Amino acid sequence: MNLSSLLLLLFAVFSSAAGQIMLKHGMKTAAASAATVGGSLAARAATTPWVIVGLTVFAASAVAWMSTLARVPLSIAYPFNALGYLVVVLAAVGLLGERTSPWTWAGSLLVVAGLVTVFYGQRS
Repeated sequence: MNLSSLLLLLFAVFSSAAGQIMLKHGMKTAAASAATVGGSLAARAATTPWVIVGLTVFAASAVAWMSTLARVPLSIAYPFNALGYLVVVLAAVGLLGERTSPWTWAGSLLVVAGLVTVFYGQRS
């Protein structure tokens, strides 16, 4: 895998994670608005800026992912989604104030260990 493919892959993974965090924040806002003001959650979500931006970022990540799949074997590309899982957990705690358990962190470390194993296994 060359550097440009790696960068595209990382962009796809990180933008997907960023889109998920934006969607979570937006849906939390939309749900609170629907509960207090009333109306449909779907209508509130469709007009919430964080949801709109999150969907746009997620769509960009999908295009980047498709471009990645044209260049990188799936057996290498797909394990990188695990990196996105770790980014989402870190952002959920750091940005959204969510609580996690030691089991979540242990599992996250195992996922990262698996990613490192796959990455270095392909380089030899």
